[in-house]
Amino acid sequence: MVDLFNPDRVIYVCSCGADKPISRIYFCRHCLKLRCGNCVTHEVDSHYCPNCLESMPSAEARVKKNRCGSCFDCPSCKHTLSTRASSIQVPSAEDNSKTIPKKVYYLACGFCRWTSRDAGLKDQNVASGGWQEIENPDSKTVASLIEHYRALALHDKMEKEHRKTMRKRPFIQFSDKYTLSALMSKKKTSLPSIGGLNLRSDDSKALEMQPGVAVEEMEELSDDYFTRAVTLPLKCTVSQMLMQPEVQTANTTDLYPRHKHLLVKRSQRCRECEHNLSKPEFNPSSIKFKIQLAAYYHVPNIRLSAEIQLAVNEKTRAVLTLTNPTQNTMHVTLQPGNLTEYKQSGKVELPQAEIIIGPRDDAAEFDDMSENMGFEDDPKIISFRKANKVGVFVDITPLKKHVDIRLPILIRYDYLNTMPQAQADPREPQITWLEHQLIVNFGHA
Repeated sequence: MVDLFNPDRVIYVCSCGADKPISRIYFCRHCLKLRCGNCVTHEVDSHYCPNCLESMPSAEARVKKNRCGSCFDCPSCKHTLSTRASSIQVPSAEDNSKTIPKKVYYLACGFCRWTSRDAGLKDQNVASGGWQEIENPDSKTVASLIEHYRALALHDKMEKEHRKTMRKRPFIQFSDKYTLSALMSKKKTSLPSIGGLNLRSDDSKALEMQPGVAVEEMEELSDDYFTRAVTLPLKCTVSQMLMQPEVQTANTTDLYPRHKHLLVKRSQRCRECEHNLSKPEFNPSSIKFKIQLAAYYHVPNIRLSAEIQLAVNEKTRAVLTLTNPTQNTMHVTLQPGNLTEYKQSGKVELPQAEIIIGPRDDAAEFDDMSENMGFEDDPKIISFRKANKVGVFVDITPLKKHVDIRLPILIRYDYLNTMPQAQADPREPQITWLEHQLIVNFGHA
């Protein structure tokens, strides 16, 4: 029964050909097509910390290397570290013979009990931070390489700009005649000079990089290397070492707290018409969306109503539940799909009549009298009807043993397009018939 709620039992075929459940695709109201994660462009709206919910612009996040400055992750178990306070006795400033209590702060993990004291970090006088940062031994080399190649890229860009402005033939006489010398002088002065970059071959300052030197003799191991006992709790795991790639220490006593990674809020646009499909609110603490064109808000949802027992070459009746997510009455027809790679496992017989599904009504879930709703249903086709849900009988005939019977279905339905069209009257919504390919997993034969 739990497997019926698995979204992978019914797969929708996107316009690009990818197979996705209905919870993983979008519906563009302008193109009237399904869009998956490969059919959209992603735009980063904001960066924020998932712990303190501090929002910051992209430039500041780039400077901070996409990490929060005040929140830390445990280097042992990757949980969030919390700041704890304790008091210590320190000598009094007035009388050294007396001691007074002083409040200090340290980092502690509530899951694995790791503390900053285990790494030898000193307690801080304020709770806001000031913790010792781990130093990357290769930071200066990496920074110099980045600066060097950035200057080279700028040098190449300026050379291309100057090549565009080079004259192909002498035109001094024409410049004097048509007063073009003043315009060319302004354009030349607006371009920065290449000589100011100091990157020419004769005066460029090359980086002094020492090449690696191969050695013939290896350092000898100590006498007790193979005999001394290994304390496994004091050794780092692979994940703990990869959390600190600049050091990759082997001992847990050398682990340092890591700044927490920032998360992003992103918008998604259709690649074809460039309209927004998803746009969240800017506030990091909000989970609402300004625009959310998920497919389960516009496309009829199909699910298996109950698990069935399948046998090879025997016809078995199943019930598909069709749900109308819109607030308008929907007309649906079901046809066998044209995906030949899925037709080899079995055959499906679908009703030929048009199925009418009532509009979505949130209050109808609490009303037991809304099952019929005035529809004259054929009991040979309709299993049940309640609010915006309809149960439809389908017949399945498996053709193979020990395989999942996955069969294609083509669904056609009328969609009330509320977006204004250039050719039609913008005051009246247009009804458009749409069709999508589905792949339904009816079970194991």
